[in-house]
Amino acid sequence: MATPLPPHPAARPPVAAGPTPQAPEPVHRISSDELLAGALEVQIEHRGSLYRLRQTSLGKLILTK
Repeated sequence: MATPLPPHPAARPPVAAGPTPQAPEPVHRISSDELLAGALEVQIEHRGSLYRLRQTSLGKLILTK
């Protein structure tokens, strides 16, 4: 005996729409060239802690506390 198939999605009653989700805020983008301004390292103060952002000789970025 065959198992009955579920109804086609178009045959299902529509689901009540809730509030429309708001579009996410655009992400602020800054280039590393602008951030480093020609230096190999910058210090970033964040919530009372000091972080170092430095560029390696291979051009990668390392962030340390």
